[in-house]
Amino acid sequence: MKPTIKTFMLAAMMLLTANNMQAQRHDFACFDCYAKANAELGKPAKGEKRVVFLGNSITWGWVDQHPEFFKENGFIGRGISGQTSYQFLLRFRQDVINLQPKIVVINYGTNDIAENTGKYDEDQTFGNVVSMCELAKANKIKVILTSTLPAGNFPWRLEIKDSMEKIRSLNARVKAYADAHKIPFVDYFTAMLNEDGTRMNTEYTPEQVHPNKKGYAVMESLVLPVIKKMR
Repeated sequence: MKPTIKTFMLAAMMLLTANNMQAQRHDFACFDCYAKANAELGKPAKGEKRVVFLGNSITWGWVDQHPEFFKENGFIGRGISGQTSYQFLLRFRQDVINLQPKIVVINYGTNDIAENTGKYDEDQTFGNVVSMCELAKANKIKVILTSTLPAGNFPWRLEIKDSMEKIRSLNARVKAYADAHKIPFVDYFTAMLNEDGTRMNTEYTPEQVHPNKKGYAVMESLVLPVIKKMR
């Protein structure tokens, strides 16, 4: 059978995740990943209102598939494939605080639930999200929290059968926190869900986890108005 574009995309994503996870055995947070780019970026120019997107391969793929969205809006992508909220928290100072953005958009959860760095614990993941919000607030950085995207399963962790239940629970908890602390919450999950609520709409993903260009277009339509209002 002839390989399809979908097959190639899935293989590439899984290879990238595997390579990054191997590298992170020696640099758990992958501080080296953006060290050079951060140094070259320097401090914001006068009047510059930076926005950093912090995340995993979903954020990395966003920059890769639609770089114009980031360049045209002055957004900075800081996604690392395979990472969990534990790793985000460790590199939050280097990849967010030190860049002195006005806003940080945090996309978390997928790899926590996929158990990329150990057994999933909702309390711990939620706590990591709260800690990042508190660090941002202490450094006068506004936060936008986003929902974890739908994922019927994880191609690299097929033994996990209850991913959607865990995603819904985490999303509900983070939204409640966001509402209580007047933090904008962007609900990608509902907009990208399939009709029977079991996975991401196949129109928006080449597999189960990572959006395609149509999926990213949906995400952009939801997050951009919120950013513009906060800038």
